[in-house]
Formats: sequence, structure tokens, C-alpha cells
Amino acid sequence: MTTPDFARLGVPPVLISALAPRGIVEPTPIQAATLPDSLSGRDVLGRGRTGSGKTYAFLLPLVARLIAQPRRRVARRPRSLILAPTRELASQLADSLQPLEAATDLRSTVVFGGVGQNPQVKALAGGIDVLVACPGRLLDLMNQGHVDLGAVEITVIDEADHMADMGFLPMVRKILAKTPPKGQRMLFSATLDSGVNKLVKEFLHEPVTHSADPATSAVGTMEHHVLEVSPATRFDVLRDLAAAPGRTIMFTRTKYGAKNLARKLSARGVDAVDLHGNLSQNARTRNLEAFGSGTATTMVCTDIAARGIHVDEVALVVHADPPVEHKAYLHRSGRTARAGESGTVITVQIPEQKRDVSDLMRKAGIRPTHHASVTATSPVLVELAPGERVETHEPRQPEPPVDQARLNGERGGGRGRGGRGGRPAGQGRGDGGASRGEGQGSRGGRRGGQDGQSGRREQVGAGSGSRSGGRGRSGQGRSGGRQGGSSTTYSTSSGERGSGGLASFSSGRGR
Repeated sequence: MTTPDFARLGVPPVLISALAPRGIVEPTPIQAATLPDSLSGRDVLGRGRTGSGKTYAFLLPLVARLIAQPRRRVARRPRSLILAPTRELASQLADSLQPLEAATDLRSTVVFGGVGQNPQVKALAGGIDVLVACPGRLLDLMNQGHVDLGAVEITVIDEADHMADMGFLPMVRKILAKTPPKGQRMLFSATLDSGVNKLVKEFLHEPVTHSADPATSAVGTMEHHVLEVSPATRFDVLRDLAAAPGRTIMFTRTKYGAKNLARKLSARGVDAVDLHGNLSQNARTRNLEAFGSGTATTMVCTDIAARGIHVDEVALVVHADPPVEHKAYLHRSGRTARAGESGTVITVQIPEQKRDVSDLMRKAGIRPTHHASVTATSPVLVELAPGERVETHEPRQPEPPVDQARLNGERGGGRGRGGRGGRPAGQGRGDGGASRGEGQGSRGGRRGGQDGQSGRREQVGAGSGSRSGGRGRSGQGRSGGRQGGSSTTYSTSSGERGSGGLASFSSGRGR
């Protein structure tokens, strides 16, 4: 059976023409399944994996409805609403809407937190047809009187299960309660768990349910591998995979881990960027654009990027930290093998994670290929990520050895802030450039605190793999967690205040 084209599904010609330059000429299965009902005004519940074409499955009927019944724009009263769980997804939805908007003379705006609200308020006051929003900022603007949802004719909830995972459902309920009860509503999700089902029963009216793929179909065109590594070789294995040609996404469990792994990879010649909740919106946008354009070949991120981030041609997904839940594994892995392409998914585990990873794979319905005792020189790495490993710039050279005798002679009168207790300048947070004058001593010298106290503290720091020395003012100085003396810690310095002057990544167990 052949898939009907957009015209036979009822999509207006002006919208078909708008998508053609983007190479979108044939509907995907989720689009072919849902468009007849959504274009007719029915409430729709659609399940399809990320990358299946869900975005245009709701954008096409939304725009078609607005142009079929033109209305004058009214300040602060949008005609349609699209809710998205993350800033990145909201921005990408707005980008996907742009060709349809340009072809039909519609006007839209995007609202989310992390940036100033004044431009958003100004756009709303000018009158818009389509509002793309994250729940938190939208509720805030509603409470301030900048948005009135009383004129919304069609509402879309994208990545509904991710909304549930992030705890947004109470906000979503408050927002939907302010939209007209007779408006059309569409909900799209990769999975339909109990939280999403409650939302469906409360706000959708006799929805037509379409499931274009089984819940685990996101892994159908992928190869899955588990590499068992030792804590001492873990980073070198990750570095080798990241240095392979093509785009690679690496996932960590924590924001701290993502930031420091990206910085360590960069110090070792890999063009890497990070993406996590601690970044400003401008930094998140800049890093995602660098990865999408190919300026950066590796993106290290937390689960914030596991859903709704659409970057084509990602050849390799690496779980640097195995996720806790099998749903997170599936959504992370869905960053590769998109639009019919193939992809490779690698989970890196240390021996103590073996049981957890085994349970994770069983729940996800995955039977991966296991590889034991993998090191950076193992042939399997080239088999899984083929190509010459390229260093884009010279790796950072190690710091020269400290002349302890010279430093001891200079203690006592300096202004250096390298750390408390007589610690030499340059061993506090950040490198030597973070202190006020290398070799000018430290606060401990002024107190008469001398080599004995300094030596004791330095030994404690070296033995615990700890916080890189006192409370110096440049950077945040955590050098890899609290693993103990057996962990291996890699670090690179940055003079950027407040952003992690000593960036590090520990090959031991993460925090």
C-alpha cells in the first residue's frame, strides 16, 4: 500500500509548496495517520518516536485551521498555543513553523525562561497567531496579565511524557484550564504513561488515537554495544570515541559531569561543547548551533537533550554515564538513526555498574553486544566508530613542576590567593593565572603558617582527589569529585570566574 501524498490527505496547496524547498514532499507514517483527523478538527492523541515527523503532524493542521478562518489579531490574545517542555524544543518548533508562517502571513512568537521577558511581552502586545511556549514562563506571563488564552482555537502539547517526567503536568493543567473547552487539542508523545493518560482524560474530547510505531521502535535501526572499562581507562575510551569522525552525542547523569567532560575533551583536542541546565540560554543556543553546524563535533549533555533536540546525521550516541531508567535510555538513543539512517549506541560501564546496566537493557528490550576489558587501544573502538582520530588543536601541555624551594623562600609577604594554609599560588581554584602573582605566597605566609601546615593540607588534597585547594576566587575548583586516592583526575584551567576555573573529569565514579 502506497502512502498518500499531502494533497490527498487534505493539506492546503500553499503549505505543501512551503515545505517542498525543505525536501519535505512525502508524509511520514505518523503524519499520514493523523492528518485526516487533525485537519477535520478532531482531537488527536499521537504516539510516535522522536524523529518520526510529529512536528509537522501538528503544525500543518494548526496553520491550515488558522488560514481557513482568518481573524484580526488582538493584543495578548493568541489564536493557537503549542506547549513544549524545553527551551531548545520550543525554539526548534518555531524554526519549523517559519516556512509555513512566511507563506501564509501569520505571526508567531516564542516564550521561555532564562532570558528577559520584555521582548516577549512586546511581541504578545502586538498580536500573534501562534504562541510557542514553555509552561513556566507562560504561566508567569499569564499571572502578570500579559497573555490571555481565551481566544485559543487549537492547542498542541508536544513531548507530553517528557512534560510529565519534568514535573510540568500541574502547570500544563493550569494552562489548559484557561483555554476554551471547545477548542481543538492535540497531544503528541513517544510514550503514554499514567500521567499523560490523566491529562488526556481531563482535557481531550473523544480523541482519535494513532500510534505510528511501537513504543520501542526508536531503536529499530541501531546497533547497541556495551563497553566494560576500568575507572582508570574510562576517560581515554570516551576521548577516543569522541575523536572519531562525525557527530557524537555523549550523555552524563549530572550537569557537573557534562561540563567537565566537555572541557576535558576540548583540552585533549576534541571540538566539544556542553548542554545542560546550568548554562544561560544564550550559551545553550550557541553550543547547540555549533554542534548542528559541525563547528563542534561532540556534544556532551544531560537528559535535557535526550528529547526533542533535532540534529541530523548523529552517527554515534555514547552513554558515558548509563541512565537510571530504561525510558531515558531509549530517548537518549533516539538522537541517532533518525529519518531512516543507521546509528550506533554505546554504553560505557565500569564493573560495579554491570548489574544495573543489565537490568536497564532488559527493561528497554535491548540485547546489546558486550565487549569486556576495553581500553583506548582496543580494536573494537575503531570498528564501532571508524575513521582516523583527529585532534583539531594541540592538546594542553602539562604544567611544569613546581619549584618548591623557590616557593618556600617567597612565602610570607605575598598577596596571592592560591588557597588557604600556605598553599602555593596556582594550586587554588584555577591554575597559576588565577592567583594574584605567581610565587608571591599566600595568606598562610602572612599568618606565619608555614611549610608544615601547608604540606599537611596539600597531602590531604592529593590523597582524597578533592577540591583542588581551598577557596580561591577564580573558578569553582572541584577536580573530580570525592573518589579517593585511586581515582584518576584530568583537569584543564579556565580564567572565567564562576564557571569552573578548574574544569575536570574523573575517571572514577561520578558524583
